[in-house]
Amino acid sequence: MFAPTFKTSAEKFANQIIYAKVDTEAEQVLGAKYNIRSIPTLAYFWKGREMGRVSGALALEQLNAIALQVIQASKST
Repeated sequence: MFAPTFKTSAEKFANQIIYAKVDTEAEQVLGAKYNIRSIPTLAYFWKGREMGRVSGALALEQLNAIALQVIQASKST
């Protein structure tokens, strides 16, 4: 289950990144807008633009590495 990993990473980077979950069954228009085809899908954004996405559950180390990439991008602009 990916939810505990997501929560742990969100807590670690709480002061640097906004983590959000979307129920794509309840929010079908939003899921379609972002072309979500599988659950979980992690899409990450910087300044409103998608930087990348990963489908499928990630290990905590992988999710944290993505978080660090987003933080690095924020410092370089």
